[in-house]
Amino acid sequence: MTATAAAEPGALRVLVVEDDPAIADSLVRGLRQVGYDADGVGTARAALTRPPSDVVLLDLGLPDMDGVELCRRLRQRSDPAIIVVTARGEEADRVLALDEGADDYLVKPFGLAELLARLRAVLRRTRPPEHEPVRCGPLTVDIRARKVSVEGREVFLTPKEFDILACLAVDPGRVVTRQEILESAWDAHWYGPTKVVDVHVAALRRKLGMPGLIETAYGRGFRLGGAAQRS
Repeated sequence: MTATAAAEPGALRVLVVEDDPAIADSLVRGLRQVGYDADGVGTARAALTRPPSDVVLLDLGLPDMDGVELCRRLRQRSDPAIIVVTARGEEADRVLALDEGADDYLVKPFGLAELLARLRAVLRRTRPPEHEPVRCGPLTVDIRARKVSVEGREVFLTPKEFDILACLAVDPGRVVTRQEILESAWDAHWYGPTKVVDVHVAALRRKLGMPGLIETAYGRGFRLGGAAQRS
């Protein structure tokens, strides 16, 4: 399976199970471009031999096994977030897949933006934020207490600055797009300019006092960088 960008260290693992190489390559490439550790397989047998993934994008029309059966087996052996991506749009197919363990169901054709939004929504439901402080190198983010420190020094942030930092700290090393940050720190229906994120990130960097803590992935978004990798 090919892709144009390498996955970020520590990124969530996404397995694309799709027997159409063109669709599979497109999905893997799009996922890697936004920071997920994505790979693809074309058969159920190959999917079952892979180490457990955090997320599985599952086509139902596989050559060696019905996708619903594969969904059932994946759910028995591990606990990934499973999103069915298929051309089958009948209600009976949706109900069966959801009953057998799928977390969401997306009918082809669909856009990458919608898929990423569904993926984020599923992860919010299946991977709730941890209450323990997140420690990334010199940075500590206590989401429950809404406190931040760098090398033991408390840093006082505005509510928006804290929400942006918390969004980045949930998955250190992964590129978080401006749209994701807007949906998390502002509102899912925010229609203002994404440049507002850059203004707040600039202020956040100044307060943290270590420019390398937040890196810019040009044309994509931001991530907690090498100076803030999870310790």
